[in-house]
Amino acid sequence: MNTIELFKALSNEKRLQILHWLKEPEKHFPKQQAHLPKEVHYKGGVCVGDIQEKVQASQSTVSQYLAMMQRAGLLESIRHNQWTYYRRNEETLQKLAAYLDKEL
Repeated sequence: MNTIELFKALSNEKRLQILHWLKEPEKHFPKQQAHLPKEVHYKGGVCVGDIQEKVQASQSTVSQYLAMMQRAGLLESIRHNQWTYYRRNEETLQKLAAYLDKEL
């Protein structure tokens, strides 16, 4: 776990909002997984386009946000055809919470 990269990724209000929204994707993205065929299952995954629409930022900005969060280990993704779906990486978030509790 690279704590510096994690804190950098968390140091932006919009990225924090994305992480918050992905905690309860059914609540914040009701039409999630609209492009996935029934045989492909990615629980909690939300399409980049849906995230972009909610963030109200350009596609390139949202893509940069998501890529940074994924590099830091906060998000996981799956690509299906032209759509990429993101969800929280709960394992990393648990490690971060333990680190904060123990070290700070």
